Amino acid sequence: MTDANEVMDGSEEPVSESLQTLVEYFELSLDKAVSVVLIRHTTDVCTVYIGDPAGLLEELKKIGAIAIPLANEMLERTRSGVNRMQIGGQVYRFVRTFTQIGDSAAVVFSTA
Repeated sequence: MTDANEVMDGSEEPVSESLQTLVEYFELSLDKAVSVVLIRHTTDVCTVYIGDPAGLLEELKKIGAIAIPLANEMLERTRSGVNRMQIGGQVYRFVRTFTQIGDSAAVVFSTA
């Protein structure tokens, strides 16, 4: 069985800003054993939360905001379902899903 995605950061290609940002949020979520949740509240900015996406929006912890182009690039460089990526020498295995939290659609990255 092969994983859905494999990006090898051997040496030639620098790590994109979007993947580096995603990794930073993964590190925060791993420390707390929770998911990274992206919700677009405006046309310009996507809010980043960590927590359990099955709960209420108020129960998620807001940890930042990123520009929509950066969020879109994260989605372009990953795929729905299982992903396995080597970024900056570290292998990350995660699942990207979509859900509804309150009245908002959300993208969820959960480490596997």
